[in-house]
Amino acid sequence: MAVERAHVEVVYAAPGEQWAIALDVPQGTTLRGALERARVFERYPPEVTAVWSYGIFGVPCAMGAVLGDGDRIEIYRPLADDPKAIRRRRGARQRARHTPR
Repeated sequence: MAVERAHVEVVYAAPGEQWAIALDVPQGTTLRGALERARVFERYPPEVTAVWSYGIFGVPCAMGAVLGDGDRIEIYRPLADDPKAIRRRRGARQRARHTPR
């Protein structure tokens, strides 16, 4: 009996670097197993991959999540700044510019 296969994709995007790797993995492969097959942990040092989180189609997942056929694994880097803090600073600058003198 042939082992069933799943077609998955691992994607990563950063300023100046984007890539996608298509994989054909056995059914039951975990997220960690797909990342290992894509050699993600060989490309980047442990201190970088330790702060990443991962998801499948935008839904955060644990490393033990079992993949299904057609899944897209996304690698998420930590945010450089809190989006709410950015909006507060932008609003303060705009208010300061439009305040009557």
